[in-house]
Amino acid sequence: MTESQLLQAAAAGDEAAFAELVEPHHRPLHAHCYRMLGSVHDAEDAVQETLLRAWRSLSSFQGRSSLRSWLYTIATNVCLRAIERRPARVLPIDYGPPADPHEPLGEPLVESTWIEPYPDEKLGLDKGLAGPEARYEQRESVEIAFIAALQHLPARQRAVLILRDVLGFSGAEVAEALQTTPASVYSALQRAHETVDHRLPELSQQATLSSLDDKQLREIVDRYVEAWERNDVDAIAAMLTESAILAMPPVASWFRGRDAVAALLKARPLHGGLQWRLTPTHANGQLAAMAYLWDGAGGRFVLHHVAVLTLRGALIDEINAFHDPYAAAPFEPAGGG
Repeated sequence: MTESQLLQAAAAGDEAAFAELVEPHHRPLHAHCYRMLGSVHDAEDAVQETLLRAWRSLSSFQGRSSLRSWLYTIATNVCLRAIERRPARVLPIDYGPPADPHEPLGEPLVESTWIEPYPDEKLGLDKGLAGPEARYEQRESVEIAFIAALQHLPARQRAVLILRDVLGFSGAEVAEALQTTPASVYSALQRAHETVDHRLPELSQQATLSSLDDKQLREIVDRYVEAWERNDVDAIAAMLTESAILAMPPVASWFRGRDAVAALLKARPLHGGLQWRLTPTHANGQLAAMAYLWDGAGGRFVLHHVAVLTLRGALIDEINAFHDPYAAAPFEPAGGG
């Protein structure tokens, strides 16, 4: 069936036709909601609400815009309402100053404060730009630094930047989606650029990863995995830049500098009394590893955290180790373990 035929059947109440109609848009919509909300779980809720609203209002879809534009309009407004109900998510580096590795860690913050990592397998994104009007590559727009920068924007500026610069919507399309004027869109976009450009690194992770070949990338992640499993702090330290950062959400404490990171690792996770197994993966379009800790009582390795690695050249410049089991859960294989 063509899209037009599926639309007709869905508008007549055919749920199977509706499911087939929206299926190609599900993953890109999920990534869009993640950019808006900084949370995999919130994004899933937003997508489900988007599709429910689309199903209920399908008879009002007149085809004046594309189905894609219509769905993104609904999703964006669902996300805007969600943002009104909770604070923006951040990384520990945006929450407070760096901590002393020789001092006790603060208590984990249990409220929904932190950005969550995004499994690459959920992305379903092509490389390159979503369209000729886009400014950021699709995979670049889910990198940890980009997601963190977006969360510093007021909600409508965030929506304008994502719709215009990531999805490639025209100014008129963005204005229609947000029920405003093209002039307001361009004004908001200019202010958003000032904030985001100030917070983004000189090179995106996509540019850095592209500068290294597959063998080099495998070696980096393999060295990290092997060193962690050996509790080899010196080997980890040798992989870090001088100004490297380690953060461990939901703990608010974070550490800056190779020596500080090494001291924290030696005093805590890699002191030698713990048994680790790591599995390389990808998250937010970046190198990552799933870290499993031996549970003696349960007699098995249990997922402890997901470490998203940010590179500067061939060295690791930032480790965001997401310790929250809720945030790490989407990385677990079906059925767990």
